Formats: sequence, C-alpha cells, structure tokens
Amino acid sequence: MIRSVRHIHHIRRLPVLSMLAAVLIAGPATAASPGNDPAALAKIRDTAMSSDYAWERLADMTDLIGPRLSGSAGAAAAVTQVADAMRKLGARVTLQPVKVPHWVRGQETGELVDYQGRPAGLSQRVVVTALGGSGATPAGGLTAPVLIVGSFDELKARSAEVKGKIVLFDVAFDQAMADRGLAGPAYGQASAYRRDGPRLAAEMGAAAALVRSVGGANYRLPHAGSTALADGARIPAAAVTAEDAMLMARLSRRGPVRMRLLLTPQTLPDADSYNVIADLPGTDKPDEIVIVSGHLDSWDLATGAHDDATGVASAMAVLATLKQLDYRPRRTIRMIAWMNEENGMRGARGYLAAEQANVDKHIGAIESDNGAGRPFGVRASVPAASNKLFAPLQAALLPIGAGVFQRQDALSTGDLSGLERAGVPSFAPLLDTSRYFDYHHTAADTLDKVDPDLLRRHVALMAATSWFLANIEQPIGRANVPGAN
Repeated sequence: MIRSVRHIHHIRRLPVLSMLAAVLIAGPATAASPGNDPAALAKIRDTAMSSDYAWERLADMTDLIGPRLSGSAGAAAAVTQVADAMRKLGARVTLQPVKVPHWVRGQETGELVDYQGRPAGLSQRVVVTALGGSGATPAGGLTAPVLIVGSFDELKARSAEVKGKIVLFDVAFDQAMADRGLAGPAYGQASAYRRDGPRLAAEMGAAAALVRSVGGANYRLPHAGSTALADGARIPAAAVTAEDAMLMARLSRRGPVRMRLLLTPQTLPDADSYNVIADLPGTDKPDEIVIVSGHLDSWDLATGAHDDATGVASAMAVLATLKQLDYRPRRTIRMIAWMNEENGMRGARGYLAAEQANVDKHIGAIESDNGAGRPFGVRASVPAASNKLFAPLQAALLPIGAGVFQRQDALSTGDLSGLERAGVPSFAPLLDTSRYFDYHHTAADTLDKVDPDLLRRHVALMAATSWFLANIEQPIGRANVPGAN
C-alpha cells in the first residue's frame, strides 16, 4: 500500500495539520518573509559563508561514525545523529522506514601465482576489494587463469574462453575527460564495466570477475562500488587497482597468468533503516515542497567524506542558515538524508512511492552528490523558457564565483531521478569534479580531503537556491525528461 509522509505522521498519532499548527503557533512572531529580494538572497549567502555548521556536522559524521554502508551500525548511527541535529534546530523530523540491502565485506586477497618468467618460489600480491553484491570464493580461495578483455564486444567475441576463468575488465577511467569538465561522462563509461561486467561474465560461466578500478588516481587504491549481480549467479567480483590491472595486462602479453583470489563477503537479510526527513514549514504554501538533499550511506572503505557526507552536511546547513536568520520560506523546505543510494536506491524509491499522490506539490528538488569541489553555479532540469527566472539567483551567487546557470533536459542525479521523471525539476551544484574520482569509493575519502572554504561556498549555493525556489512567484514549469512516462 502506498503511504505518504503525512500518513506516517498519522500513524505516530500526530496529524500533519496539528503538527504544523503547533510549530507555527509555538514559534516567535516574525515579519513577513523577505522573499527573493536581492538583499535577502545576499544575506543568506553571506551568513552561510561565515558559518562552520556544515563542517562541524561533516566532522561529526566522518570522524565520530566513520563508514555508513546500508544495514551497518554506522548507517544506523548516522540516522540518529542527523535526526538529533535537525531536532535541535527545531525542524519537524520524520524517520521514513525503508528496507535496505545488508551486504558485508570479509577477507579479500589476490595473488599472481604463475606467469611466464616467474622466478621459482615467488608470487605477486594484487590489491583488490570486493564489489557490492559479490559472491564468495571457497574458504580456501580459488585459483584460475586470468582472461583479460578491454570491452564488452571483446568479451562476447571470446565467450568460448570464459568458462572457469577469472575475467578482468581492463578499461581505464578517462582522466583527460575529467580534467576538461567531463568527469561524470568519464565515470559513466567506466562504471558500466563495474556494474554489468561481473553479471555478463557470470552468465558465460566465469569463475570470478575483476574490474579495473573506476577512478583517475594512480595511488594503487582499489575503488569499491555496486554490481548488477543477482542471486543464482553471484560469482566473486572485485575491483583491482589500476596499477595491478596494468601489471596483469603486461604479464599476459608474455604468456598465461594464473591468480589466486580469496573473497568472503556475505549477503545478509535486508535490514531496517530510514530516510531522515526534516521540514522547515512554509508560511503560506506549506503543502508545496522544495527538497534539499544528499545521501547518508557510504561505502565501507573509508568515511565517505566527499561521497556523500558533504552533501548531507550542506543540506543540513541550509536549514541552519535560515534558522539563524529567522527566515521563514513561503513553501516548505524539506531536508532529506537519503538511505541506500550506493547499492540499491531503496530510500529514494520508498520516498517516491510514499509521495506519488503529492508529486505535483514538489516544486523543485536539489541533490548534492558530487563531492565538495569548487562550485561554479547551478545545474537544473527546467524548461528552457524558465531560464530567465533565475537571474536574481545568479546575481546573488556571482560574488562567490558561482553565478553560472546550466540548463539540461535531465540531471539524472541518483536519488532524484524518479522524482525528475515524474516531472519534478532537479537542481544540483555545478562543481569542479576533476579530482573527485581520485577519492571516490576508496579508503582515501576522508575529512582531510574537504576544503572548508569550498564547503561554505557549497552551503551558500544550496541555501540560496533552496530559498529562491521556496519563494519564487512565477511557476518554473515541470521537468520534461525525454522518454519519461
């Protein structure tokens, strides 16, 4: 049965209208909302630029909790931490239940045990990390020949060779594209092999699958991530470092290569978790909603600072900024910390199902999930005719170097994709992501990689954009995603 966030409140014996009335009555009397007056937008920007609220929340999440993979104790602690912080601000907090995958990493080792020219008694260690959804090897590991392919077409052409082999997809991340502002497309190209390669190899009878890490840095770091493996064909699957993929390719040119691989992950029953929803109620259009969001879960190799604690902390700081100014938006600004973006999207799907009847009340939705590089402006899936409406927002962000407004037909930003296909315009910070994939899904994604000044700019952009959407007079129109139902 589809249930909305309002229905969840009803279950908790506190109807939405009663709660909203309590919030508005209990709060101190304030002047009318300043709306999108240039001075108000500038004050929001400057207040955010002078605050370390987001940095403090980011440090809490990364240093005190650490990794937050769905179903883990870390993910549960993050739900509590964010909800408590939002309650402290006085926001209306809802924990929206969601069942999430519970996959846990075990031992993971790789070793090249035979290759042409190998000195007697020697082997070479390969740095690996199990990919999400990976199956396990036998307890003692498995040893098999390595078959290296450079594309899906090559895999198909060599399908007769796959059975019983460890298949390595040796496809490099295109750092040159990332350096020129195309990190997203570069990631999409390479991550297709991580997502679909193990599944295709399993269907052809491979003993295991390896994927060259999807990232641009050569620091011998494996990059984790999800796969499309499913029960019934869940072979062992791991990422190898770029350096080790290149090593195996060089050795294979000399002759056959054999590898011993040990992976002991487990896929446990789905776990109970939550989206954290925190509302700053609107004054005269409280039923209309502007979402500002990031995802709460992370991979388990590090503390997920860039991916995506910065997004959640920045979204939290939007509410903190407006509370500090005692600015009350006309429409409700809803902070969402999504659960399970990394390996299932269950949180986003659950929210969309719950709010299906209210989609037309969602005026716009912001998601930050590309780290905290320098912001240059805003990306948006709005009708072309709406571009001119955003001139005041651009003017407000220009002093911090973030005045670009980039319209696209669709952003497809993970957690917001379903809402966007349903017509809700999506927004995201336009960021420098040229080095983002150095750390993405690795053990190096830690707090020290985040620049506090750039994080403040990030908050200023998200706060000004949230406020602008919550107070805009003229409708901006619905997203018109090509191919959407």
